[in-house]
Amino acid sequence: MCRSPTRGIVCVVEGRRLGVLGATSVLVVAGAIVFDTAGGDDGTEVPGRAGTTVANTEPAAPATTVEPTTSTVPPRPPSAGLRLVERQTIVADERTGPLSPKSIVASGTGVVYGQNMIYSHSVTAWDADGNHLATIPDDVDLAAFGITGHPPGRVQGGPVELAFSPDRTKAYTSNYSMYGPGFSRPGGDQCSPSSGFDTSFVYRIDVATHAIDQVIPVGSVPKYVATTPDGRYVLVTNWCTYDLSVVDAAAGREVRRLPIGRYPRGIAVSPDSRTAYVAVMGGTEIVTVDLGSFAVGRFEGVGGGPRHVVISPDGAALYVTLNRDGRIAKLDAATGEVLATVATGSAPRSMDIAADGQSLYVVNYESSTLSKVTTADMVEVQELATGRHPIGITYDPMTGRVWVACYSGEIAIFDEA
Repeated sequence: MCRSPTRGIVCVVEGRRLGVLGATSVLVVAGAIVFDTAGGDDGTEVPGRAGTTVANTEPAAPATTVEPTTSTVPPRPPSAGLRLVERQTIVADERTGPLSPKSIVASGTGVVYGQNMIYSHSVTAWDADGNHLATIPDDVDLAAFGITGHPPGRVQGGPVELAFSPDRTKAYTSNYSMYGPGFSRPGGDQCSPSSGFDTSFVYRIDVATHAIDQVIPVGSVPKYVATTPDGRYVLVTNWCTYDLSVVDAAAGREVRRLPIGRYPRGIAVSPDSRTAYVAVMGGTEIVTVDLGSFAVGRFEGVGGGPRHVVISPDGAALYVTLNRDGRIAKLDAATGEVLATVATGSAPRSMDIAADGQSLYVVNYESSTLSKVTTADMVEVQELATGRHPIGITYDPMTGRVWVACYSGEIAIFDEA
């Protein structure tokens, strides 16, 4: 196994350290914002922003600087036999504006979105080769989207996570909190339903134009977003109200609110769209949701602080990051039985799975590393250094590349060879 905790690569065979093989430089962006305080989800407490007023002006139209490009790649060999190699690093410039990515998601059709939370109030779009396409401001006029009961004026959000519609023409992003007229109780990572924080919204983005075209009310401090493969529902975990919003995608409105448990986070949906699996980060369980009857069940005792969950392409296995334990668990998706676990770096957070289901890619927040784990044997085969506090990751099935977003403001793109 090879690790590169300081961007040098240290290989270990049967427990023996073989030595440093090489190093690469660390890029630092002047003025980059790094957040490193205690928090329930990602180590980040939200700065006090209560009563922030947003100027009632029209936002600048997203400026598309280049047309999306696609990369033609030959059929890839099985991912388990490949290894990650860093391709490039993206940092903020005049075109992108500030970058403080909380998450990053590839469409698989040539667009990658990075969500910049409340620190930059934007979503940034790139093509599959890392060329900047647009920066989407998160301020909206709620009344223009049919949202009533708020004072006039524009408000800002704070994009957290994002999911594409199955046809990849739309994208849904959650907003941590809202800021502006009518919003005086922004959320925080330490909370409960009795905290009385403002409820928030999910924005729908048109992928062709990179413009917000729908606003959907949900709960308080919405975090993860998932769409069902059949396109019927958008699912949103509400961190502070301890529940799950079920949004009818065609109607653009919430149709169910299901109690989940303390600090619900990641969501995976079965390939047949019948079952959702929700990670409860404040506990040790995965909640199951029957998307026909909306009955709720539980897989108990999966491990400490389950944060992110992905499902194998055949729907047979779940993979869960255990933030408190520093491990990844493999579960039987039918029974919840823990089949295997593997240690990665410290505080594994977000994760993605290769298109062939053979490999997992995990960011370890506290150790500032990226792990690759093979699913057949649940072995960590690589751990590579990243920028400080990696928090988002996505596997692009179109190119086979892995993108890693760091709170330090940089985004690294890795090839596999």
